[in-house]
Amino acid sequence: MSVGTNFNPRRFHKSQLKFYLFLGPFAVFMALPIVYIFSTAFKPIDELFAFPPRFFVRRPTIENFRDIFSFVEYGLPVARYFMNSVIVTLFVVGLSVLLSTMAGYVLSKKTFKGQKFIFEVNKIALMFVAVAVTIPRFLVISNIGIIDTMAAHVLPMIAIPVGLFLVKQFIDQVPDELIDAAKVDGAGDVYILSKIVFPLVRPAVATIAILSFQATWNNTVTSTIYVNDELKQTFAFYMSTLTNISNSVAAAGLGAAATLIMFVPNLVIFMFLQSKVMNTMAHSGLK
Repeated sequence: MSVGTNFNPRRFHKSQLKFYLFLGPFAVFMALPIVYIFSTAFKPIDELFAFPPRFFVRRPTIENFRDIFSFVEYGLPVARYFMNSVIVTLFVVGLSVLLSTMAGYVLSKKTFKGQKFIFEVNKIALMFVAVAVTIPRFLVISNIGIIDTMAAHVLPMIAIPVGLFLVKQFIDQVPDELIDAAKVDGAGDVYILSKIVFPLVRPAVATIAILSFQATWNNTVTSTIYVNDELKQTFAFYMSTLTNISNSVAAAGLGAAATLIMFVPNLVIFMFLQSKVMNTMAHSGLK
């Protein structure tokens, strides 16, 4: 038996040493911006003005984080911003997962006129970045009358072409015989989708949830263009205003703290679901 067949990827092997030596410095270099944000977020004001500048904080403090929420005293609804973001994110993630899974199942396992055309249109939509469709999106939102409503946060975000693409790629690999056997036993489409298909496409669902969460949690465009009511704006919009004033040295700590608050939830979710994301990339052929 060859050595390759006995190789366990979860255990260290001496043949991996060259990869660690080569990729290790790159990993450290890529982590430096994150370390710098962590360090700056906890720096007191005197260390921000220190010369020469210090990369690492010496006397950490949470003063910058206190300052972010101290604006409540001036009538700024910070808690309302945060709850708006939580509610919007939960709705968008839930609806994105549900609609992408349902649409992927229909496009993969059903036959109807225009089926291929719809999927081709979805693939074309993958080529457009959000900025390119800002004006058409504004016209649609304005025409259906949801300007300055919470629906303006939710409806534009639940359409994720990459989510439909990933789910369909996974469902294509589900054997038709498995679905046919369930139908013979009297199972309907709802049962097949929820009890048979959905458990098999969990890696794709996890990836959609991560992508949807990141896009919604960090979204500032909606509060900037579509929602002018202060009570309906999001926490990301508030954090972005603090980040934008961090060009001055005195506000650098405040901007770093705001960036850290927005970054940590994304990092935590990805760390918990990264294995499923990697499985999705492998099955869909994406890099």
